[in-house]
Amino acid sequence: MSFKNHPKPQRVVVGLSGGVDSAVTAHLLKQQGHEVVGIFMKNWEDDDDSEYCSSNVDFVDAAAVADVIGIEIEHVNFAADYKDRVFAAFLREYQAGRTPNPDVLCNAEIKFKAFLDHAMRLGAEKIATGHYARVREVAGVHQLLKGLDPAKDQSYFLHRLNQAQLAKTLFPVGELKKTEVRRIAEEIGLPNAKKKDSTGICFIGERPFREFLNRYLAHAPGPIVDERGRKIGEHVGLSFYTLGQRQGLGIGGVKTKGTPRGGGDHEPWFVARKDLEKNTLIVVQGHDHPLLLSRTLVADDLAWTHEQPADADIAAKSRYRQSDAACRFEGADNTFKLTFTEPQWAVTPGQSAVLYDGEVCLGGGVIASAAR
Repeated sequence: MSFKNHPKPQRVVVGLSGGVDSAVTAHLLKQQGHEVVGIFMKNWEDDDDSEYCSSNVDFVDAAAVADVIGIEIEHVNFAADYKDRVFAAFLREYQAGRTPNPDVLCNAEIKFKAFLDHAMRLGAEKIATGHYARVREVAGVHQLLKGLDPAKDQSYFLHRLNQAQLAKTLFPVGELKKTEVRRIAEEIGLPNAKKKDSTGICFIGERPFREFLNRYLAHAPGPIVDERGRKIGEHVGLSFYTLGQRQGLGIGGVKTKGTPRGGGDHEPWFVARKDLEKNTLIVVQGHDHPLLLSRTLVADDLAWTHEQPADADIAAKSRYRQSDAACRFEGADNTFKLTFTEPQWAVTPGQSAVLYDGEVCLGGGVIASAAR
């Protein structure tokens, strides 16, 4: 594998997380003849000795990888930046009843801002991470592309990167399938070759999410009602629920007969709306209930990898784990509207709506509202 746009050796600083993707990233760059330096980013300090989020264990893994590959590694603490730039915004969004995506903000504010700045101070010409995405330069424009492994593509989380950031970034594993990354790791004897992928978000790790939020958000219990307004349970605080949520509602055995347009009596319940003024959670029965479907959304807090596209028929994702959905894009100065060909499920304020032109990620915005 070669980097056609970067034939000469460069000083590249790699974010080593302790996982296999960033480890193989460092190895591939070293094989290319680049001068590679590893940096381990510590982004969270509160209760970091817990079973769910011990950065000490990850640092040991990252240091062992650096030793096998034969590169230096530096431990850098970005926890203060993280609390100011990411965590504070994360809590504000939850308190406003929205569901933010902290990994998007973490990439924009920490990994490709604080980390990039630090790497440049170390004399780096480029940085690299283990994300499954690609960068391509076309006529002087740096395009963000989907990773070649469709099951692992992470361009959604990177859509807020700008031209300056993309110009300085390499994503070596974005050219590979995950199975190939694992094979390379085993082939070169990396100690973390079989380490399971992290499924936790960037600072919370894999600890129980509601338990974590309990420490930071006020509790204001209130009623859970069905679409007709009939009370069927009690919620523990609107901040702790997200649209489309099925688990943890505490109403599994409840039936409401004659529910219009819903599923049968035994269909599972899903969160459909939050009424902040009345502190009420509205739930419906059935995955495909009309209240869970939206044909339009409006987004603000926009970010474009190059420039805002013209109004056109394109594709978008309103959540990470979904296929690109055909839609009509209509842009304004600070907002855009998407009208989808097919209704989208559980479009959630606070999440990101990310736009694509084929394999090219154009950017996106934060979902402000959705409608049928």
